[in-house]
Amino acid sequence: MPILKQEDDIHPANLLDAPELLAQREQAGARWWSVYTVSRREKDLMRKLANRDIAFYGPVISKRYRSPSGRLRNSYIPLFANYVFVFADEAGRTEMLKTNCVSKCSPVVDHELLVRQLRQIHDVIKAGVPLTVESKLATGDRVSVKRGPFAGYEGVVLRREGKTRLLLSIQFLEKGVSMEVDEAFLEPMT
Repeated sequence: MPILKQEDDIHPANLLDAPELLAQREQAGARWWSVYTVSRREKDLMRKLANRDIAFYGPVISKRYRSPSGRLRNSYIPLFANYVFVFADEAGRTEMLKTNCVSKCSPVVDHELLVRQLRQIHDVIKAGVPLTVESKLATGDRVSVKRGPFAGYEGVVLRREGKTRLLLSIQFLEKGVSMEVDEAFLEPMT
């Protein structure tokens, strides 16, 4: 079976980096939607949305594994199974529903918080930091990163196997990702 190249997981490419684009589209009636897809149809939905020029972000990460014959393989899998975040007006939402890839579509209440959280996850994925998917957020100390490449990021401290991890979350989904961090870079939030 051929190995497929990584497809775009964001459209347009500057969606999370251009506040003026978001503001312009919001004034035209666009809003964020949390879309729960039919099982294993995230990439199909993203392809169809890109073809219709509907803005979206569905974080995808690289996963390495060995095949039964021992060959090293690389796959690109959705970070949050069955979820894609769509930024569209009512006409775009209707077009999205026509794709037959959507199981459930929920409006996002706090757009600014969602964009900030998605931007953090997007930046961490681009940086190539190894991530662990976390479900059902655990309580812990809220911290911010005070220096390093992720300065200004906010999250929750986790401790696993004697290592300090920073949980970056999408509170709307009660899911997130964690990455290993140096505890010296963290400061408690007040």
